[in-house]
Amino acid sequence: MGRTRRPQAWVTTVAPEEADGLLKEAYDWQAQRLGEPTEYTQLGSLHPELVYERLRLYKVIDQLESGLTGTEKHAVVYVTSVLNQTPHCASGARHKLELEGVSDEVVARLAGDPMAGGTGSARLDEIVRYTAILTHSPAAISEHDIDALRRVGLTDADIVALNNLAAYYSYTNRVATGLGLRSEVPAAHAVGAAPR
Repeated sequence: MGRTRRPQAWVTTVAPEEADGLLKEAYDWQAQRLGEPTEYTQLGSLHPELVYERLRLYKVIDQLESGLTGTEKHAVVYVTSVLNQTPHCASGARHKLELEGVSDEVVARLAGDPMAGGTGSARLDEIVRYTAILTHSPAAISEHDIDALRRVGLTDADIVALNNLAAYYSYTNRVATGLGLRSEVPAAHAVGAAPR
């Protein structure tokens, strides 16, 4: 695997060269796409089953069949991560938005006040608004919010995919920040779109 980037975290992690069994299998799975396991993946390494299942869950959520565009998905991850004050995950999503050609102005709007809209797309504004409410005040979501997503063209399958993506990243954000992972994601990892 070469020289693997190690997490600067507050807990012990298992280095890729020391991994065996299920943990090695999980690390190798991710390394096939990125060349190495990510810092986030290494955070759970004291529990190999957790590492493996998190990679599987990421793959399922990332590959759900929906009408959400890549830009919409990356915006959901970015807004969730910014609101949760998780620079690790936010930086990865920011790299992907940049790769999609999203302007610096729109990225700044997403980070500054996601409820304000102004992305240039009513659909994206509504997706981001839903994401912001779900992230900060999940109990405030109502059927009205679901209807608003339908009005901008999302199907129920799209809405379920959106909900799970935002919810998954709220979980991921809490793992990263709660264990001290505050570094930025290398652009090569983000662009590789492999499980984080």
